[in-house]
Amino acid sequence: MVSPNPDSNGGNSTASKASSAAPSTLPDAVIRLAGNSQDGIQTIGGFLARLAGRSDQDVITYMTIPSTISGGPSIFQVRMGTGEILSVGDQIDFLVAFYQHSYEAHIGSLRDGGILIYDSDHVKPDPTDRRCIYVPVPITTTTIEVMGGSSKDKGKNMFVLGLLSRVFNLDVAKLQTLVRERFAGKSEDIARNALHALDAGYAYPVDHLLGQLYRFESNKRTSGKPQITMDGNTALAYGLIAAGVRYGAAYPITPWTSIMEVLRSELPKYGGTFVQAEDELAAVSTALGFAYSGHLAVTGSSGPGLSLKMEALGWGVMAEMPLIVINVQRGGPSTGLPTNIEQSDLLQAIYGSHGDAPRVVLAPQDVEDCFYVALEAATIARERSVPVIILTDQALATRIEAFDEPDLPVLMQNPAPDLSPRPADFKPYPLEEITRHAPPGSVIGSGVYPTVTGLEHDELGHPTANPALHMKMTARRRDKVRSLGEALPRPKVHGDQEGDILLISWGSPYGPTKEAINRLRAKGEKCGHLQLRHLHPLPPELERIFARFRQIFVVEINDQGLYGFGQLATLLRARYANPAIRSITKTDGLAFKTREITAGVDRLRGAASASVSAYPLDLHN
Repeated sequence: MVSPNPDSNGGNSTASKASSAAPSTLPDAVIRLAGNSQDGIQTIGGFLARLAGRSDQDVITYMTIPSTISGGPSIFQVRMGTGEILSVGDQIDFLVAFYQHSYEAHIGSLRDGGILIYDSDHVKPDPTDRRCIYVPVPITTTTIEVMGGSSKDKGKNMFVLGLLSRVFNLDVAKLQTLVRERFAGKSEDIARNALHALDAGYAYPVDHLLGQLYRFESNKRTSGKPQITMDGNTALAYGLIAAGVRYGAAYPITPWTSIMEVLRSELPKYGGTFVQAEDELAAVSTALGFAYSGHLAVTGSSGPGLSLKMEALGWGVMAEMPLIVINVQRGGPSTGLPTNIEQSDLLQAIYGSHGDAPRVVLAPQDVEDCFYVALEAATIARERSVPVIILTDQALATRIEAFDEPDLPVLMQNPAPDLSPRPADFKPYPLEEITRHAPPGSVIGSGVYPTVTGLEHDELGHPTANPALHMKMTARRRDKVRSLGEALPRPKVHGDQEGDILLISWGSPYGPTKEAINRLRAKGEKCGHLQLRHLHPLPPELERIFARFRQIFVVEINDQGLYGFGQLATLLRARYANPAIRSITKTDGLAFKTREITAGVDRLRGAASASVSAYPLDLHN
């Protein structure tokens, strides 16, 4: 962000008069709203993000919420502006503090010269701290005056939204439209009060305190397509619908539940249904029942729920059922950190079931990719007749981004079960081909319906304990996944195609890792970035890519483990036996900052000539 005008409000004083100059132009800004979960700060952030999307701007959000029912301290961070925004930012430019604890917990994240807008009814800043510009606003009392005492807590967030609209010269007419859309179907009084608080915040003379106002640079988007704005869980849900998934079952758990709620609401509109089961085992079993009937189905959960699904998921592998399983990862083990991010379920997703149970594992890289990875998962599940696990995470689940609207008329699918007649020699499990089930109701020429079982079986599905046949069937289930890996597209390297450092990431660290590479290259470093979306099987030609770089660092949010390497790094070292592969990991429950990655690169690079014990880097230590 461009620094505020230093003449407008130096040190810890407030400006005595409004600036008559034109608003200062910014490429982007990082805004953090800090309060309690009951204050509706997520609503403010959501409106800002959606306004950015409708204004052809780029946007990324980040939020933390308490895991307790009683609520507690919470933040919502928005980075919005023009150009490509890859991360939520290392430091914040504008901090809005609702309470003293909000100020004390987050003032350290405000960059030097940044702006603190605080509720002067509740916050007493440190007068000796002269690093930032202080803008006191009596948010609570002003909202009471505007809305009345009974509405102050409900209107305070909308007042702040109006205040920020004035600070950044936002399109208030579009904001008003968003507010009306948000409260459509509710009492007219609710929308009217929200708009009243918004207008009051916009009318507040914050420029007299700040000394100047701001505006974002004109957008430079060239795609010509309208943007849509949503979070990762919503994008996944609508991706499943576009992929033709019409049936599913699950049990509620944070942070998966919002996908389930969208599907419960939307699937009946397409002739489908979504079942809320009594537990995780019932949920996956119900979804497998839908798959048995000829419909691609979905189930989902977070790490603890995926553990409970594993026994039935093994049945799905043995019976070769097309199934999509979504795991929205959170901190663990056990109940762990229900509202924080972690990427510690990779090995569980690949190897969690007993026995040799190969399945496909995919990981979206951003919110837009959540939509498209659902389409890809559906295609693979149908074509390979195999369970496909989508590994997303809490950061992607709740993050809001703007992206080009998908071409739904082209992408939408509505497949029906294949009930076409099967010949007399039909075999659902042919040794030399991929499984093609005959859903109940199909006409079988032999008059004998095939058997579907979790026992080892022959080509007709009949149970068998024949050692030679078990070996062939095990190899058959393995090879259809391995052949998928051979057919996957070669991953692209961002940045230099050869050089000193290759950074590898998967899942939500995509943006910060790519931004880290951009910073390193701007300093003259020869380095590249590889994002892996296909985690099992791995895509082809990775070995050739690795050979072009001297050092390979894998960025992931999990522990370095007993042997000093994160989960993906462990898999890559096992697969390619390349000692150049090392880890940058952390387990603080927070998304990666770009500066954490560049610091990790510096530390690992410095340890390049040291012993192997110095190679791992855990940013938590």
